[in-house]
Amino acid sequence: MDAFELNKIFGALTGALVVFLGVSFVTEGIYHTGGHGGGHGHEKLAYSLEIEEADGHGDQKEVVEEISLAALLSEADVAKGEKVFKKCSACHNVEVGGGNKTGPALYGVMGRDIASMDFGYSAVLADMDGGWGWEEMNGFLTKPKEWADGTKMNFAGLKKSEDRANLMAYLNAQSEAPIALPAE
Repeated sequence: MDAFELNKIFGALTGALVVFLGVSFVTEGIYHTGGHGGGHGHEKLAYSLEIEEADGHGDQKEVVEEISLAALLSEADVAKGEKVFKKCSACHNVEVGGGNKTGPALYGVMGRDIASMDFGYSAVLADMDGGWGWEEMNGFLTKPKEWADGTKMNFAGLKKSEDRANLMAYLNAQSEAPIALPAE
């Protein structure tokens, strides 16, 4: 093999590396959540909804109304939550006695200790104390990588609070012992 052939091989490998690093840099910029510190236990348990009202002079004024997690869950629809779960079903199983997939089985997850199944959890989840209550599940479903900085779960989260409430109601119904809704 002469020097020209070696230069072509080296050039091809270098070019492939440059393309790989460029794609990696671009995708990190697109999908980076910017979370630091995990936020575990520091979530605000209300959501801001923007409502426009007239101020009497024809101008529109922005009013922010906060709805508690308890209020959202009291109106949650299990059937709608089942539809939302279809996004999760590629990686998670929610059937009685169902095994793990790419992610852990979620039957009976509400009220269960965090990282308590026989599954290879990320270190951040394995080191957490406590269980999957309403606030914890809501925080995780909002932005998993921000709530548990370092989690292996590659899911951006559910932006709509109604979707999260419906999904949590569905997950709670998939249990032999559903947990009580939070009090107002």
